[in-house]
Amino acid sequence: MASLAERIASACLAVLTIAPLVVNVNPNANVILTACLTVFIGCHRSVKPAPPVETLSKGHAIRFPFVGSAVLCSLFLLFKFIPKELINGILTLYFVVLGVLALTATIWPDVKDFIPKAWDEKEISLHLPYFTNVGVEFTLAQLFVSIPGICFCAWYALRKHWLANNTLGLAFSIQGIEMLSLGSFKIGAILLAGLFVYDIFWVFFTPVMVTVAKSFDAPIKLIFPTGSSSKPFSMLGLGDIVIPGIFVALALRFDVSRGTGKRYFTSAFMGYITGIVATIIVMNVFQAAQPALLYIVPCVTGFLAVHCLAKGEIKPLLEFDEAATKRALEEATSSEETTESTKKDD
Repeated sequence: MASLAERIASACLAVLTIAPLVVNVNPNANVILTACLTVFIGCHRSVKPAPPVETLSKGHAIRFPFVGSAVLCSLFLLFKFIPKELINGILTLYFVVLGVLALTATIWPDVKDFIPKAWDEKEISLHLPYFTNVGVEFTLAQLFVSIPGICFCAWYALRKHWLANNTLGLAFSIQGIEMLSLGSFKIGAILLAGLFVYDIFWVFFTPVMVTVAKSFDAPIKLIFPTGSSSKPFSMLGLGDIVIPGIFVALALRFDVSRGTGKRYFTSAFMGYITGIVATIIVMNVFQAAQPALLYIVPCVTGFLAVHCLAKGEIKPLLEFDEAATKRALEEATSSEETTESTKKDD
């Protein structure tokens, strides 16, 4: 069940997202508030009895910047030698499918209590003709909740409106923070350090990042209307929300596991706010694109480290391991199932 704070944040984010349709919203304030509200919501949604579904390993964290660089360069070359319209057309189809799934998963917790239980019990199976092993299974409730997602994705595919783009982008961001786990703060530090260098290199030393961001017509970035004809939109990449967001979410789950309120979440979240504000300030001063992780990563890790040092709790923070917790839960569940099976046999 969503907390009151999460519900208020969700309502504020919804209002802020549609506000530029009716009033002039300062794009700088819009970027900051949207990014911070999205991180806040994603972090709180990640707190569940079991750890998030997908956990990054140390190897994943080390390889991530290199894989990201390879993908970035590939996209840069594709846009250079293949018509942009063709690439974006293929990507649109891909993101439309992902968008329906992400939007459905995002709104499901808020509407599931209002849907008849019978709708969630009856499963519907669809299979391709002649390929019976290929198919999908879903309930009537899931189909009903997917209708808004299908509408938004159709709107996005046909019009590429900034509101449709942002709706999908916010759903991707919230789901990313909710479903991904760094496993431990050590792995988180490795990932953030690698992407810190990655962001600086590709933004400051090559035209690749900026070129791809401007050419890539897909909801991998949030677009904020500026009201200016010379520069109609400001942009913020989803990576600048999701990557630090999963680190902040880890801090919140660490607090919850120890029953200490939101001690370290608060410091990590304040670090994120400081980092995104610093990004906007520097961007406006120099009137040039900035690698947001250059400012966000030191602020998030720095605020958390200073707070942890002040409390003398560096050791428990570094020893925290969600992967081990997940394995323990799986072993306990398996043991319970084995015990129940034995009792039935007896």
